[in-house]
Amino acid sequence: MTALALLPWLLLLVPTAVAVGGYQMLRSRNAHIWIGEHVRRKRPARTNGPVHVMFCFVDHFEPMWHGGDLAAQRRRVDRWCSGYRELAGRHRDADGRPPQHTFFYPEEEYAEEHLDKLSSLCSDGYGEIEVHLHHDNDTEANFRESIARFCKVLHERHGALPRHPASGELQFGFIHGNWCLDNSRPDGRWCGLNNELVLLRELGCYADFTLPSAPSDTQTATINSIYYATDDPQRAKSHDRGEPVRTGGRASGDLMIVQGPLALDWRNRKFGLVPRIENSDIRRSCPPTPSRVDSWVRAGVHVEGRPEWVFVKIHTHGTQETDMDTLLGPQVDAMHDYLERAYNDGQRHVLHYVTSREVYNIIKAAEAGLDGDPSQYRDYVLPPPRASWAGGRA
Repeated sequence: MTALALLPWLLLLVPTAVAVGGYQMLRSRNAHIWIGEHVRRKRPARTNGPVHVMFCFVDHFEPMWHGGDLAAQRRRVDRWCSGYRELAGRHRDADGRPPQHTFFYPEEEYAEEHLDKLSSLCSDGYGEIEVHLHHDNDTEANFRESIARFCKVLHERHGALPRHPASGELQFGFIHGNWCLDNSRPDGRWCGLNNELVLLRELGCYADFTLPSAPSDTQTATINSIYYATDDPQRAKSHDRGEPVRTGGRASGDLMIVQGPLALDWRNRKFGLVPRIENSDIRRSCPPTPSRVDSWVRAGVHVEGRPEWVFVKIHTHGTQETDMDTLLGPQVDAMHDYLERAYNDGQRHVLHYVTSREVYNIIKAAEAGLDGDPSQYRDYVLPPPRASWAGGRA
């Protein structure tokens, strides 16, 4: 057969080989878990009037990362407490507020002096403290005792966490260590509880903020969503799918799941062909460029029926030295400059810096059918944690 005769077959085989190779590369990053949802997902409907952008930065804040000794821990916390004041102090949203950082602090890394410093930073108006946990092969009894004790200490010693105005119970947001919410890792490591969603609800968790976790295999099939997950104690990863939060609806299931943006990044391709994963993570290797900011807003995470309120939740591991120059330096500074320039003109977009608790409150206001300026609903259900804050004691 001549080379000319082979040409049609080559033209057919080459794109097929590229497609197969591309799929294998995506599968190696566990994108097969969610790629179908990404392809099927419709873009948010056009809206009349400005789009309000709720920008929420959550942090797996781990001072003892990599076995750091006490001196290293102190350097990490002190750098954040000084550097973040300086960085955030240069920026304001439409409401005149500086950027808000939500510190999800690990229960197993509790150190009074570190949390005293974070509490002072937060009481100065720069964020809030919530609950993070790394655990493995846990038991229900130990989980209940650990979370309840930690919440009590955070509230009574450090002025963190609100009480529900009706029940008086402490309420907290949650991020699971190693991304393994509800025992979602296939080998069962780094959790151990198939009923974790129920346990969190019973302990006072108002919402989970773990996702997205891609490229981890703990990533859910559901992406770019705010939804209620119903626990099945007989199986892991019950939050893989759930019921969307919608205007005019009501709470259902066991736990609200608030996801950050997840997409394929076609502007950043491996070998010029295969898109990389945009998973809303910020660190030195993936700084927050303007094109990334645009993609986060474009993901359109919202309550169904309220597309003009967009929630952008990004995440980091803030105490890792390799990333601090990015997180507390010119690149995040430029990110806020861009947010305030491109998404805060008052006509097309209005920018609001929010904590995870405020995200939850605004979501609940949307669910209740409220509209207008979402900033008026920052404390809609749960009050600020420092309502009785005084001199470092609650």
